[in-house]
Parts: sequence; structure tokens; C-alpha cells
Amino acid sequence: MFGAETVTSARNPRIKGLLELQEKSRARRREGLFVVEGRRELGHCLEAGFIPHTLFICEEILGEKEAEELVARARKVNCDVGLVQIPAEIYDKIAYRGGTEGIIAEIQNKERTLEDLHLGDNPVVIVLESVEKPGNLGAVLRSADAAAADAVIICDPLTDLYNPNLIRASIGAVFTLQVAAATTGDTIGWLKSRGIRILTAQLQDSELYYDTDMTGPTAIVMGTESTGLSDTWRAAADAHIRIPMLGRLDSLNVSVSAAILLFEALRQRQ
Repeated sequence: MFGAETVTSARNPRIKGLLELQEKSRARRREGLFVVEGRRELGHCLEAGFIPHTLFICEEILGEKEAEELVARARKVNCDVGLVQIPAEIYDKIAYRGGTEGIIAEIQNKERTLEDLHLGDNPVVIVLESVEKPGNLGAVLRSADAAAADAVIICDPLTDLYNPNLIRASIGAVFTLQVAAATTGDTIGWLKSRGIRILTAQLQDSELYYDTDMTGPTAIVMGTESTGLSDTWRAAADAHIRIPMLGRLDSLNVSVSAAILLFEALRQRQ
């Protein structure tokens, strides 16, 4: 491939640097980079305006034509994007998951704050407080994308937005959606200043979610499965809502709960 550096050893510094970005949030913060695998995920990332730093391409898997098309797309965003060509045996060692079609990219990080969010006149926002598992966050993002939520706000995050597991679980929804990270206090103030009604998902002192009006500007706030929401959110809420639990257990996975509540908001608005 024209202009590409060829790397054939897993001990090459470029490969070591890529693996460190995959494995360590500290490295992602230090370098200002994160890792994306797969044509679909990379496509969403580029469409969202993220800047590619380096592409690691395995033509044996990706194919020459597809490789040229992806390089052309990346160069439209950054004409100086680095290109590294690797054989299949190296790709298999560095790919975070199977079936990612022979493309891995290092992408420049960008901060995503509340001020970056642009909402319509009647938004639905999902807020997650201190959700730790990146797989759960990714699954919530997929539901938010499917329900056309206006934004997702992650409060007091315990994992960074560019964790490879989060990107993988979201299948790129972390790029297709408006997503921001903020403190609980800042988020409450931001929502109230915009007249967005705060609905907290909790079992205690709550009404059934389908009896709650979600037709106006609405924020659905959810906490972790183990500890639920903090008292700060409970006190700030305009209403407390719950999903009926008819079995012997008293909790659902946060991603399942988010999907139920988001689609109820969508149903009420149709």
C-alpha cells in the first residue's frame, strides 16, 4: 500500500503502543488516543468528526479495494494519517476481538462535555450515574441509539468513554450519539436550567413508569444495579419511576431497564 510502513513483529514499538492503548486508560489519557476496530465502528467514528491518527491494516483480511477506500476516507479527515501494514498473524495477536475485518485505528481523543450537547425542543436524555461496567454502558448506548434519544450523559464515570469494551459493546453508538461526561451536580443544574424533567428509576417511593408522563422534555436517570442512585439524584427528581418486578428478583440489568424506559418515552410521543 502506497505510503504504508510495514510491521512484521509483535515486538515493534508501534504494536506495543497500540496494545497499551487498548489495555490501559492511563495510556489513553497520556497519549490523547484511543483504539477503534472494524469498518463499521471506524466509519461511525469518522462520520462523527473524530480525527484518525494511525491505521493498522491487514490487507489479507480486509482486501486491497476496501483498504484503499478506508484510507481515502481517513485522509479526507486527516491527510497526514499514519498507515501501518501488518500480516494476518500480527493482526490476530493485536485484535481486541475476532471478526473485525482487518482494520484497527488509533484515533485522537476529544473531550465531550455538557456544553457540546445540542438538544431539540422536546428532548429525551438518558443519564447514567457511576455505572462501572463498560459492557453495560455500551449496551445502553445501543438502546439509546435505537430509541433515537437526544443525548446520553454519564455522571461521575468509573470507566472512560473510549474503553475498547465500551466501543465494542456499543457497536459504534458511542460515536453516533451525543454523549457527554460530567459530575452529578453539574448535570442536575444543566437539566434544570433547560426545563428538562428529571425521572429517577428506583424501587422505593415510586410510581409505575407507564403511568408517568414522558411526553415533555425528559431525563431518565439510572444508577448501578448494586447500589442504585445516590440521594442527590433522588432529591433532585421531579418524579420517581419503577419497572414492575413480578418475579423473585428485584433488579434488571441497567441496559435492559434503560431500553424499557426509553421505548416507553418513544411510545408516548407517537
